[in-house]
Amino acid sequence: MKGARRPEVRLPPLVAYEGGELEPDGDYDGLEFREAAFVAQDGGGARFMDCALTGCALDETRLHRARLLDSVLTGIRGVGTDLGEATLRDVEVVDARLGGVQLHGSVLERVVIRGGKIDYLNLRKARLKDVVFEGCVLVEPDFGGARLERVEFVDCVLKGADFNAVTLVDVDLRAAAEVDIARGVDRLAGAVISPAQLLDLAPVLAAAMGVRVEALE
Repeated sequence: MKGARRPEVRLPPLVAYEGGELEPDGDYDGLEFREAAFVAQDGGGARFMDCALTGCALDETRLHRARLLDSVLTGIRGVGTDLGEATLRDVEVVDARLGGVQLHGSVLERVVIRGGKIDYLNLRKARLKDVVFEGCVLVEPDFGGARLERVEFVDCVLKGADFNAVTLVDVDLRAAAEVDIARGVDRLAGAVISPAQLLDLAPVLAAAMGVRVEALE
């Protein structure tokens, strides 16, 4: 199995962001956003290159089709952040606290999501390549119709994951702390799991196959 290629982000000396609200199709290069409140702002189509976002509030922030390249996001928080059809390439996301973030139709390449907790992550029909979920908690993530290639789950908790119609290629679940699949357990072809995980998943695998498991009386 081919392992995921991790991003190698080396930020240049950054300039503190002193602008106002985000702008649609804005161009942000070599900037540091610290403790910025972008609540309900519209940065759709914007490009963030060689940027650091630290402690920023992204509640209901519109970043549809935004491009985040060679950047580090630390301690970001928010509910309902719209990153639908966005591109994240060579990005590190550290200790995020997000709920209902929309990443449907997005492209993630060489991305590490480390620590933090994300509730109701929407990755429907997204394309993930060389992505690592490490030490984070994902509550009811939706991977429906997505394509995952060289994706690793390391010390990560997956609760109520939806893998309906997903395509998996070289996906490594063996190091995950917990794997709970609500839908799409029949789509695990292309993934590697541990023997212990196989035992944990046996009831849902049997149910998906229509097999009844009953002890002799």
